[in-house]
Formats: sequence, C-alpha cells, structure tokens
Amino acid sequence: MKKIKITTITLIGLSLGIASCDTLTDVAQTATDVLTTTEGGEKSAPGLTNDEVIAGLKEALTIGIQNGASKASAVDGFLNNPKIRLPFPEEALVVKEKALELGLDGQVEKFELTMNRAAEEASKTAAPIFIDAIKNMSIQDGFSILRGGDSAATQYLREHTTEQLIVAFSPKVQEATEKVQLTKYWNPLTSTYNKTTFLTGKPKVNTDLNKYITDRAIDGLFTLVQEEEAKIRKDPMARVTDILQKVFGSLGGN
Repeated sequence: MKKIKITTITLIGLSLGIASCDTLTDVAQTATDVLTTTEGGEKSAPGLTNDEVIAGLKEALTIGIQNGASKASAVDGFLNNPKIRLPFPEEALVVKEKALELGLDGQVEKFELTMNRAAEEASKTAAPIFIDAIKNMSIQDGFSILRGGDSAATQYLREHTTEQLIVAFSPKVQEATEKVQLTKYWNPLTSTYNKTTFLTGKPKVNTDLNKYITDRAIDGLFTLVQEEEAKIRKDPMARVTDILQKVFGSLGGN
C-alpha cells in the first residue's frame, strides 16, 4: 500500500485555508484526518502530530523574539531605527520648540539620544517574558495563530505579555534613565520652558518620562517582533532550523 506523502506545510496550509471551519477543533481534527489518510482511504500512523506542529511554531516565535529583542537592545537599536526611535514626547513639544528658539539644540539632541539609550537598556529584559508566554501557548492558540495573518503571533504576545512587560520595564527604565543621566538633559529644558509660563499663562510641562519610555519601548519591541514573524512566514532564509523548514517550508510557495 503506497502512502500519500503529506508534508508539514500541507497541514499548515490546510489550517490556514479552511476559513469556513467554525471552530479550532474542526481545524485540528481535519488536519489529523489528512495526516493519517493513505491513497486507499485507509488510516496510517500520522507523520506529524499537532504537538509537533505547535512545537515548530513555538520555535519560530522564540527565534523571532530573540532576534527582535537583540536588535532593540543593541547600541543604536532604537536611536537609528526610524520605525521605533523614541521622539521628543508629543505633549512636551512646546519645550522642544522653546529650547530651539533659545539655541539649546545640543541639549535637545542629547536628551533624545539618552532617552533612546534608556529604551535600549530596558529591552534587555524582554526576551524571557516573551518566551514564558510562548511556553504556555496551547494547541488551540497555536492553530489560531497559524490561521491568522502575518502578525497573528505578535498580537497573541501583545495580549499575553504587555502587563508583565510594563512591570518588568518600569524599574529597568528607571535604572536606565539614571545610568544615562537622562534628567541631566531633561530638567534644564523643562525648567527653562516652565519659567516662561509665568508670562505666557500656559501650563507647565511635567512629563512622566519613565512611563513614556516604557510604553514606547514596548511598542518598539512589538514592531521588531512582528517584522521577525513576517520573515519566518515568508522568507526561506529566515528558517534556520530543521523544524522551521518543515513547518514553513512551502508556505506561500517557498
């Protein structure tokens, strides 16, 4: 009896393609039926279990996270990446404008540099939090991600890790801002501006820098993780292990 050769990616393609299924249980069962069917319509031992498929997905996410976190935490990881660079806080742009009017260009530039350095430093704590969320991913979660778009895994991680990231990042951002002496460049700018409010009647600026950096750093991390997820889904060169090649090898025709 000649068995039909079913590749891992056939399973994934099936999982992604049968949008008419009402539940993830339908997806998993249909995938199992395909894996165990021979040319004669008989059943045989499955070539790849659901657990193995999900293991491949988890490995893909782990690699994507490690790559993304590594890029974010590198020197200039935020500063030289326009997609995630932290700009001058929007609610404090009046401070920037006044500082530039007064010729404090160097102070503004140094403040923006040190703010991005703080985000890079804090990002070093991100990977373990992401990876813990991946370890706890269920088979149903995995199939839902496989059926989703290029950012389905990133959205899953955002939902399951944001609160933990905020808790972990906040003290690290505090340490980082002290390490790079951020307030040394921030306080003169705000003090100079706030003195002018006595004459202009405008409200003083008192931006919570730690919260601003924490929120923007986390958003930047998710941006990089989403890029890595899209690579693994579409780019054969990004599949650096056997399981990734098996799971994603023919997805999208690659």
